[in-house]
Formats: sequence, structure tokens, C-alpha cells
Amino acid sequence: MNNLLETPIEYLKGVGPARGELLRKELDIHKYADLVNLYPNRYIDRTRYYRIKELQNSGTEVQIVGKVINIKTIEQKRGKRLVATFTDGTGEMELVWFQGQKWIRENLKINTPYVIFGKCNYYNGFSMPHPEMELLEEHKQNLRTAMQPIYPSTEKLTQRGVSNKVVMKMMMQLFRETQALFKETLPEKLLQELHLIPKNAALFNIHFPKSQDLLAKAQFRLKFEELFFIQLQLISKNLIRKHKIKGHAFDVIGEHFNDFYQNHLPFELTNAQKRVIKEIRNDMGQPVQMNRLLQGDVGSGKTIVALMCMLIAIDNGYQACLMAPTEILANQHYTGLTELAEPLGLNIKILTGSTKTAERRIIHEELENGSLQIIIGTHALLEDKVQFHNLGLAVIDEQHRFGVEQRSKLWRKNTIPPHVLVMTATPIPRTLAMSLYGDLDISVIDELPPGRKPIKTVHRYDSNRLKVWAFLKEEIAKGRQVYIVYPLIEESDKMDYKDLMDGYESISRDFPLPEYSVSIVHGRMKPADKDAEMERFAKGKTNIMVATTVIEVGVNVPNASVMVIESAERFGLSQLHQLRGRVGRGAEQSFCIMMTGHKLSNDSQTRMETMCRTNDGFEIAEVDLKLRGPGDIMGTQQSGVLNLQIADLVKDRDILSLARQYAIKTLKEDPSLSKPEHAALKHTYLELTKKQNIWNYIS
Repeated sequence: MNNLLETPIEYLKGVGPARGELLRKELDIHKYADLVNLYPNRYIDRTRYYRIKELQNSGTEVQIVGKVINIKTIEQKRGKRLVATFTDGTGEMELVWFQGQKWIRENLKINTPYVIFGKCNYYNGFSMPHPEMELLEEHKQNLRTAMQPIYPSTEKLTQRGVSNKVVMKMMMQLFRETQALFKETLPEKLLQELHLIPKNAALFNIHFPKSQDLLAKAQFRLKFEELFFIQLQLISKNLIRKHKIKGHAFDVIGEHFNDFYQNHLPFELTNAQKRVIKEIRNDMGQPVQMNRLLQGDVGSGKTIVALMCMLIAIDNGYQACLMAPTEILANQHYTGLTELAEPLGLNIKILTGSTKTAERRIIHEELENGSLQIIIGTHALLEDKVQFHNLGLAVIDEQHRFGVEQRSKLWRKNTIPPHVLVMTATPIPRTLAMSLYGDLDISVIDELPPGRKPIKTVHRYDSNRLKVWAFLKEEIAKGRQVYIVYPLIEESDKMDYKDLMDGYESISRDFPLPEYSVSIVHGRMKPADKDAEMERFAKGKTNIMVATTVIEVGVNVPNASVMVIESAERFGLSQLHQLRGRVGRGAEQSFCIMMTGHKLSNDSQTRMETMCRTNDGFEIAEVDLKLRGPGDIMGTQQSGVLNLQIADLVKDRDILSLARQYAIKTLKEDPSLSKPEHAALKHTYLELTKKQNIWNYIS
């Protein structure tokens, strides 16, 4: 039976080569199996047959049983229209066609019972333009369903005559040819435990639901199955790695680590930091490659955790590297780590695109002979010239900015791959983490270091600007500094540049020299000028930094205590949260002021309220996921990752948790899926692994 599903789609009766080509291009449907998995977007309830006398002028779609009693062509200003009088014994209405008149005129049967379906208009009586029509006899015989499915479509399909009705006909034909015998993919025990309906019944009722109840059961079964196989793949990938990919067992916790922990910690570690270090120590102690994702909000102290893990590698005689996506971030990590590690007398260097040739030579040499213990850098670390003596730990910051290819280059530099710690300050909602990083072990730093005061966030309208400016002057008088950020949608966006310049001029007028001094940073400036302005602000030579979002990542000015975000409605939630994280780095109370116009969409309103309500990046990420959907959150690079056919990561998070739980349970009992009761499961699993859409992409 399943071989039949491999049949190319053009062989299905009613498709043919031209339509087949169209289905391939527009909906990615190549064979029978793809068509079966084209699930409806929604359904129209066709359980009810209306009488003409009951019709309301409500614009809803109705179906009526009746006969055409006469038909005529009426001339109008442009062209003509075909009008038929339709009656069901309780009243009369008109059916109207503006196109395809010749064909309809020739094929329409007078005084024969039809079922008509469409939207009714009211003007001196009811009329239905371009109704769907079916002879009552045929209507009774068809794979009729109470709920009419509406399938995904494209403009091109509609233009070329592949309407929803045509897709329904194809689907009916497919079910006739296959006799609806679809292979069960889940084990009997699982079906019983979760009261899932069989695969056959699920597919039949997703396309031709007999009732709302059966439709709900079909949806649950198919969503569970889709998410279950995703989790099965991710978890088994994790298990395989733990068994197969050898790693260095770091069993010594030695002098560097202990000396730092006992004598040089700048502050007491939070419980979350201690827990995370313990999880990582445990992983690195195994002779298996660690692959761990470390999530922590802006300012939660990920850098110190990374350093302590590097010290473990060094104590075991290995080197460590930290790779960041931009030079600014790499430099910041370098400054932070050298400061922390200074008393330990370690050899730490930085390698970026702007490192001088002479310096590079020294770095390359020291890396190869092992005297360089920690290297921090950008993509420059991936160059072939960079060879390690023995790399034991690779820390990757903001990994979604690096491609898979790039990361694997680091691994190939060693015979035994290094342990990997991936860090991100972008809180990833649990649902997404379970799907996107389901094959990584995840650690979360979910508390901020003591002494940090939560940032106070307020939303103000443009009409309150004078009060806001007065508040800024008070803060500057206390010796604090201020960021004022303007949105930048695209570097070349004229309007944004104008907004920024107008803003800069009016701020310079409202905060005049010599009492105040204002810096400006934007995308059109030369990198050297940008750095010089940033430097002036960091050293406290200017009070106000007017900028576009270039400051979103990696600027650390503890004395800056106020962040004003102009046109805040034009930013996404995670961006607002990242920007807010630029202040609140010192011991003083910090503020974030979001300025907007009065007209706000519902989504913008939700974003402002969320920001004012909470400082918790994970809660913000959950709201963001609900507003934007999974594709957008991971950015364009990852948006193709989860092309789910029926499940939705936001709405179906409970099903996702259930699927993950059962996938873990199944693999614990039978890691290689070799038990007889798992035969169908294994077959489906292997088929899916051949389709390399998401799995090889992720880690």
C-alpha cells in the first residue's frame, strides 16, 4: 500500500502533467503521499440545508436544495450576465454568472434537483453569484462530509483553475484509489495509553470529518505524531552523540579553578550560576563530547560561568576558545575575561579581522605549541591557518549567528572534538528550545546577581515629552548618562535617518553646550568614528548618546542609567528587551522609557504592557512567540527550520511536552527501536531521517 503513496502526483486521475507541474511548484506536492499530507486550513460547516424563506442578509455561505426553472442572458453596460431562477418550493432566488456562461448554459439541467452552495447577496431579493452546483444524486453518493475542508492555495493555482473544489476532488480520488488504507506508524501500546485514533481514521477525518468531535480527535492524533517524530529524532541524536562521539574526560578540578573560586571571585555566585557550573562540570568529566546550551538574560553572569569552565579545561592541560559574532562583542569578552583572570597569570589573546599580521604570527605559533591557553575571537578563529595544540572547550556566543558549516570547522581542528558550550542572551521560549535545541542539553541562569536593582520601565506618549526631558536633566545632574535610541529598519531608510538627525538637532537644542554634551552613533558612520564616539560616552565625556540600534549588542557603560526608546512601537519585543538590558549595569536605579505616538495597534499595546509588567526575558520571549510565531523569532536564517504540517508550536505546546515525554520514554526502553512492536515506528523514523530538512540543520 505504501508503495502506492510514492506514485508521482500526475498519475492521479484528474491531475495529469500540467496540473502535476503546478502542484509541484506551488505546493511542493510531488507524489500521492504529499497530497495526503496537505491538511486543510479551516472547515465550512455543510451539515445544514437552508430554505430560501429562511435566508438572512448576513453574507454567510449557505447550501440549498432546489431546481433551476428558467435561464436567460441579460445585456449590461459591459458585456452580459447569465441569470437563472432557482426555487426550492418556499421561495425563489437568482443564480448569476459573469464568466463561463457558454459552458454553464450548455450543461445546466432545468427542473433537476441540485444542491447549490455559496454566499447570498440581497438586492430586491436574494441572489447567489457563481454558486458551486452539484446534482443531488451525485451529492448523495460522494465522500460527503459535514465539514467542508478549505485547503491552502496560491494565487497562481486559483488563476489556473485549481480551485478548492478541484483539490477536494483530487483528495476524494486519492482516497478511492488507496481505499484509505494507510500504514499505522505508532505502536499499539502508545495508541491505547493516549487514546489516539488509528492513522486511517485520523487521515480520513482530517479531510472528510464526519463531526466536530472526530475532527478534533484526528487533529490531536496527527499533531502528536508530527511532534513525536521530531522529538524522537532530536533525543536519539543526543543519545547517539553521548555514546559515539568521544570527548576529553576532564577529571581534575585543579589549581586555576580552585584559586579563582576561593580567592578571586569578584562577587558571590548566584545559586543559578552554581547549579549551571555543576551541570557543565559533570558533562566535562565524561569521556563524551558535551553539547550544552547556556541561556541567561542580559547581565545574568554568563561570562564568569564560561571562564570557570575554561579553567577546568586548562587545569586538565587543554586549551579553550571563545567565539563571538562581532568584533565589538569579542573585544568586550576579551576585556572582561582578562580582567577576571588577571591574578591567575594566564596567557589570553584575541584574534579578529583587524589583528595585525605580526601579532597573528605569534598567536598562530603559541596556539600550536600550546602556550596560549585561551583565545577569544570572531570568525577569524575558523581560518585554516589557526591550528590548536589541543582544544578542549569551545564556547560559542549567540550561536544562531553562526552557520553549521562554520561551527564544524572548529571541531575538525582536533582528532577528538572539544566540549561545546553555546551561550545565548536571547531567551528562547521552552517550546522553541525543545524543538530547535532538543538535541542539546540546556542550562538556564534564571536569576540576576545580587545588588542589581530591577530596571523601572514606563510607557510615555509623545505629548509627555517635556516631562521626560525634565526627568533626564535630573538624572544627568546626579552624574548619570542617558541613551536615546531611534529605530532603524534598514540602513538606507531615508525616513529613519531623517528622524535620527531631527531628533539629534532637537536634543542638542534642549540640552545645550556647555552644560550638556551629546554623542551620536549610526550605521552610516565610519567604524573608526563610531568607536571614537562610543569611547567618549564610555569614558563619561558625553552625557547623552543618541543612536540607532547599533548599540543593541555589547556596549557596557555601568554609569548609563536611562534608556529612552523613540517610536518604541516600531521595535519587536526581544529588541526592546535587549535595548533595556544596556542600562541597569551599575548599582544605581535604572530606567527605561518607551516613547510612542497615541495610535497603537493591539500588538504594539501588548508589547508595551509586557515590557512595563516584567523584566523576565523568558516571559517576554513567550509573549513574543505568541505574537510573531516561531519562524520570525529565529530570524530568517532559521525560519525554514520547522516546516510543520499540522502542529503549531505556540498553540500546541502541551502536545509538544507530551510528545517529548513519550519520545524519551520510548528511547529509554528501546534505544535502537529494535523491539518487534516498534517495527512500524522504526520504519517511519528511518524514512523521515532521509528527508534532511531540519535535523542536520540544527546542531
